[in-house]
Amino acid sequence: MADSTGQEPAEPGHTGAVAADPYDRIAWRDLYAQSAALRELADGLAARHAHTTDLLADAFLAAYLAAPRVREAAEMAPSRLFNRQVVAELTASPGFAVLRRETAGDPYAAALAVLAQAPALRLLLDRTEPVREAAQQAGATAGALGAGATSADGAAGSASARAAASAPDTTAEQAVTRAEAAARQALEAAGPGIRATARTATAQAVRVTREEAALMRAWGVGHGELERMPYEQRARLAERLRSSRLARWAELIGRFRQMADGERARKVENATGELIGVTLGDDLSRVLPSELAHLGLPELRAVFAARYAAGELMLYDSRGEQATGQGAVVACVDTSHSMYEEGPGGITREAWSKACALALLDQARHARRDFVGILFSAADKLQVFRFPADRPAPVERVLEFAETFLGGGTSYQRPLSAAADLLSEEFDTEARGRGDIVLITDDECGVTEEWTRDWLKAKRRLDFRLFGLAVGAPTATASGSVLEALCDNLRPIEDLTDVRAAADLFRLI
Repeated sequence: MADSTGQEPAEPGHTGAVAADPYDRIAWRDLYAQSAALRELADGLAARHAHTTDLLADAFLAAYLAAPRVREAAEMAPSRLFNRQVVAELTASPGFAVLRRETAGDPYAAALAVLAQAPALRLLLDRTEPVREAAQQAGATAGALGAGATSADGAAGSASARAAASAPDTTAEQAVTRAEAAARQALEAAGPGIRATARTATAQAVRVTREEAALMRAWGVGHGELERMPYEQRARLAERLRSSRLARWAELIGRFRQMADGERARKVENATGELIGVTLGDDLSRVLPSELAHLGLPELRAVFAARYAAGELMLYDSRGEQATGQGAVVACVDTSHSMYEEGPGGITREAWSKACALALLDQARHARRDFVGILFSAADKLQVFRFPADRPAPVERVLEFAETFLGGGTSYQRPLSAAADLLSEEFDTEARGRGDIVLITDDECGVTEEWTRDWLKAKRRLDFRLFGLAVGAPTATASGSVLEALCDNLRPIEDLTDVRAAADLFRLI
């Protein structure tokens, strides 16, 4: 109830249910000013319900603070007891600790949680109007008493305040007590419904924040990079990833990144590789068990020592994996019309190819090597994306690489020539050789003899390797195919749900 100045009488107690210092509340105000979605939500709720902006602030702070504390009911202004009950149930929800792992210390994620909780909170507010009216009445009565007590002649107070001031103190206090008791009873009666709604709201917030965090991780957007982004830029990025065709690729990209991480952990230069027979030498790490058995017989130890000294021990022979490269990693990705074709699980050849290329980008950055993505189709269609090792990889540029699709036919010569030119430039300016080219395609096409001669000449000079991935194109890997002739390492990719098909690629590059 407003006084003659048009203001609500001041209530005793706090209006914020979550205890927070001024700096934390500044974080809320700053975010509120930046987020059009939060302001729209607050305006919509405030048009129908009182004190809802305070409720949103409390929900934000509960998710954002490192150790949120919900005030005791006795500390609260009577009109905010409903807010306090809602926030207490939110923080007591089984999933709240899970939610805070995504939101604590991250204003954007905490705001995302509030927006995710909004539908459940809106429904709760609509259903609990009598409860909040009781709290409002208790607040108005307490405020009127306070206003009457501080206004000697009652002229500045409301009618209720003057009545309370002129009545015996016990009568006014009884009115406040009755109003507060009615509010508590109403809250107790609404408790189960508030609790159920709080659990629903928390579960929804967990789902939304986790999905967005996973989406960002899948696309290689680190937490530190996200924290530096302005709110609106981060919101636009999230919307772009959710709403475009890229959203369907996130799970596949995540699996590629996970697989590549595992292969990096296993990768060593000059690894033992595939066993192919027995040879002679002095490498004790490859000695046959039958040779080691001689050490168990005193009379044969001298023979073992003599053969070791002469390099004549029997050893396992192996074909070792070639050492990893040092120059740039160049991914040539076919974006011809046929790459739109879907395989099992609705995954397109393009999606598999781009997910593999993005994992190669990660691979290059871990090894501090430049990465170049070349998108190609017909001879007149080519687009190059360069990601130098000594500079950050802007997420917008990564997304542009992933989203670009040229269409048309297929030509090997132009993208491979462009890749060789890039490696030649790197060799001439940085003296780095042993680059790696990965050609990902679903088609077979011819090359001229003249081009082949130039290609082999460049390959000898620059000492690069060409890896081929034939996506859903068995003829491209057939004996005598152009790909087989060009590639040092070629494999077919028939199952587009299988990222392990490219696993050894990430051990070698």
